[in-house]
Amino acid sequence: MARCINPVIINVYPGSIAEELGLEPGDKIIKINGTIIEDQLDFRFLQADEKLIVEVVKSNGETWILDVEKEQDEELGVEFKDATFDGIKQCRNKCVFCFVDQMPDNMRRTLYIKDDDYRHSFLFGNFITLTNLSTKELNKIVAMKLSPLYVSIHTTNPELRKKLLNNKNAGKILEQLQYLTQNGICIHGQIVLVPGLNDGKELKRTIEDLSNLMPQMKSLAVVPVGLTKHRQDLPELQPFTKEKAVQVIDLIAEYQKKFLEEYRTRFVFAADEFYILAEREIPTEEFYEGYPQLENGIGIVRILVDEFYDLYKLMPEQINDQEPRLLVTSTSGYKVISPLVKELQNRYHNLKVKLVAVPNDYFGTSVTVTGLLTGQDILKTLKKLNLAQNTTVIIPDIMLKDGCLFLDDLTLTDLEKLSGYKVKQVSTSGSGLIEAVTDIKF
Repeated sequence: MARCINPVIINVYPGSIAEELGLEPGDKIIKINGTIIEDQLDFRFLQADEKLIVEVVKSNGETWILDVEKEQDEELGVEFKDATFDGIKQCRNKCVFCFVDQMPDNMRRTLYIKDDDYRHSFLFGNFITLTNLSTKELNKIVAMKLSPLYVSIHTTNPELRKKLLNNKNAGKILEQLQYLTQNGICIHGQIVLVPGLNDGKELKRTIEDLSNLMPQMKSLAVVPVGLTKHRQDLPELQPFTKEKAVQVIDLIAEYQKKFLEEYRTRFVFAADEFYILAEREIPTEEFYEGYPQLENGIGIVRILVDEFYDLYKLMPEQINDQEPRLLVTSTSGYKVISPLVKELQNRYHNLKVKLVAVPNDYFGTSVTVTGLLTGQDILKTLKKLNLAQNTTVIIPDIMLKDGCLFLDDLTLTDLEKLSGYKVKQVSTSGSGLIEAVTDIKF
């Protein structure tokens, strides 16, 4: 069955070659120099030539063949509706720890999409497993120099990886990574760690195997498995305890010391969640070496705390009296934010602020990160509190999609109406925390 290619233009830049050619939003660029355009990467690669033959299907159905002469690397000047024109390559694995498989029913459709597209990995930093890549696609990655890529590795033990991903093709990961790194592709790796499965000796094996791929193997994140209460008909897995989190941090610390001496990089990093669970101090900014795995929750707490204390020095001696406010966070977030709120309360005795940790009933109380709190759970917590009617409820923006929508599709407006309180969102940052508590903006 032929794939549907849909390279729709949504914007033509003023003064561009495309505008001079008469291209308009709604038109489609189908081919360049006889090659079908499957995604923005194809388009970028092919438009770099000085002489182009561009096949366009106009919005009215007409087909135009355009001869273009331009400077090398000069862009045509169009923006497309989608990054990929043939859809998203979705994950075919059945990972024992997959978070999507643990979500409740009746959430918005996009939350169930398992993106495993190498093009999205390069363009947006999404993590992929490499299990659905053909030889042609691997060669395309090398030919186009699509670097860096972000890869979910989990283990380099072939048989164990097949078991974890429930995919007979998953055992080739080390061979695939060797091919990519030997051909100049940089990789940032990820391990979702599951107690009793890929930790301990298996984690050591994986770290050692991947360290042999340096320097093209740039960094490795180790994150704890996320388990919700919606695991019906899924394998029974155990969450991390404080003791096990300590063991992970200590194991990784041994390798960090070794790698720093040998390669001048720590290479492998534990997620902030491990430090919070282990009640260990978050490492310093220098430790994170430029935060290569920030999207994986590696160092985000350090950035927030450092920004808070940098701005704390610049704050005025006094602030105006305020109406009461409630700052909402998760159970893990509370451990990080509570000391900072106390700093502000000790400095400004006229503050009327309360910090509350909202338990995650929607996904289950073992899910403790702030970004996975829902409007429903916040609403339940608000109804249990005896708050003054003029209280403002402060929501970190990490909980929201498009600035207003919680994971359960409640909006900020819904939360205001259902709770009866004014609701305000702030950035999930040191400056956002200060603004939330004091109204001081930086």
